[in-house]
Amino acid sequence: MQRIFPDYAYGPGPREGCWWDETIAAPSWPAFRGEQHADVVIIGGGFTGLSAALHLAKCGASVTVLEAGTPGWGASGRNGGFCCTGGSKLSGGTMRRLYGEEATAVYEAGEEEAVHLVRRLLDTYGIDADTHSDGETQMAHSARAMRRLRAAAAADPEAELIEQAQLADAGLNGPFHGALTTRTGFGLNPRKYLFGLAKAAQAAGAMLFQDSPATGISQHGGKHLVRTAQGKLRADTVVIATNGYSSEDIPAWLRARTMPAQSTVMVTRPLSDAELAAQGWTSDQMAYDTRNLLHYFRLMPDRRFLFGMRGGLMSSPRAEGTIRRQLRRDFDAMFPAWKAVEAPNMWSGMVCLSRNLVPFVGPVPQMKGLYAGLCYHGNGVAMGSYSGRLLADLVQGRKPDLPYSSVMQSMGRFPLGRFRRALMFPAYALLGLMD
Repeated sequence: MQRIFPDYAYGPGPREGCWWDETIAAPSWPAFRGEQHADVVIIGGGFTGLSAALHLAKCGASVTVLEAGTPGWGASGRNGGFCCTGGSKLSGGTMRRLYGEEATAVYEAGEEEAVHLVRRLLDTYGIDADTHSDGETQMAHSARAMRRLRAAAAADPEAELIEQAQLADAGLNGPFHGALTTRTGFGLNPRKYLFGLAKAAQAAGAMLFQDSPATGISQHGGKHLVRTAQGKLRADTVVIATNGYSSEDIPAWLRARTMPAQSTVMVTRPLSDAELAAQGWTSDQMAYDTRNLLHYFRLMPDRRFLFGMRGGLMSSPRAEGTIRRQLRRDFDAMFPAWKAVEAPNMWSGMVCLSRNLVPFVGPVPQMKGLYAGLCYHGNGVAMGSYSGRLLADLVQGRKPDLPYSSVMQSMGRFPLGRFRRALMFPAYALLGLMD
C-alpha cells in the first residue's frame, strides 16, 4: 500500500482508547483465502462498503467485502457519531456558482435524504444504536458568526435561533454568542450502527472478510482480479470504499485525489446531575461550533460527554500526545466547570477531503466496472451510508431512485502529489487566524 502519512497513522496507536470499543464486541469475520468469484467485490468494510453490500445482496448479487483490519477498525468504527448533513465543505452559495442551481438543489436534497436513509436502516433492521438529538445545533463562537446564524435562521423557517441570553435556559451554556438548531440529524453509537449493517448484509447473503487488505487490482479477460495476501478474487465489478485510509495505488486513479486529515475525540466518565447543572449543559442536542477548525460535542444517553476537534497534521507517538493535550485544553476552556472531570477515553482517526470539497460517488473514469465512494469531509455516517446505497444502483446499471447530483461525479487531483500534505500547514494556519 502507498499512503501519504507515516505508518504510525495506520497502526493501533491513534486508535488506542476508543470508547466505542467498550460498548459492543466486534464480530469475527474470516480472513480471505484461496480463489473465488463474485459479482461485486467491495474494498472497505465501513459505512459505504457495508451499505453497498447490503443493498446489492438484497437485489440478489453475490457480494464480497474485503476489510483490511478488524470490523470497525477504520473511521466508521471510531468517529464522533454525528449523523447529519455536511458532506461537502462548500457553502450553498459557492456550490451554486460552481455547479448551478439545479445540481446544487439535487445535492442538498441528497444530504437530507442521507440522514433519513440511516434512520430507515436503523428502524428496518432493528439496530439499537443509542440515538438521541432532535437535529443538530451550531454554536456561534463569535459575534460575527452569530450574525451569520441569524441570517441563516431568517432563510429557514424550520430552524430555531437561540440568542446568547437564552442558552442557559436551553441547557447549552458555554462561551458562545448564540446558537442555531436545524431539525435534520441525530447522534448515535457508530460502532453499533456499523455492526448492525454488517449483520443485515450477511443475512442478505454478503460475504464479509477481515484482515484481508487488497494488495492490487488488475483486469484480465474482461474481469477484475483483486489480490490479497492469501488469495485472489475475480469480479465483474469492484467498489472502492476506503475513504481516508485509501491506498494511492489501489487503484492508480486514486493517486493525489484524496486528502486524509486527522480528527481527535475524547469521552468523559458519566457526569452527575450536579456536574451537568454546574456547567449548565443538560441538552441532548449534538452540537458543533462555527470555527473552520471546528469542535464537535454532545451529551450522550449514558451522560458521558463526547468532545472532538479537527487538527493534527503530523502522525507519531509524540504528535499524538500533543494533539490529545490540545484537545483537553480546548475542552477545559469551553467547559470550565468540568476541568476536573476525567476523560479516560481519547483517540484519533482520519477523515477525508477531496480537492472539489464535495464527495465523489460513481464510476471511475475510463475504468469499466470500477466504482468509488469517498471523501465525506468528516460527515460519513450519513453520506457514507448514502453513497453505498447510490453505488448499489449504479453498479447494477440503474438510475438511482434517490437524489444523485452531478456535483458528486467528478474528482480533481491535488497539486504536489505524494507531498500534498504540505498544503495543509498553511491552510490550517490561515483557518486558525480566521477563527
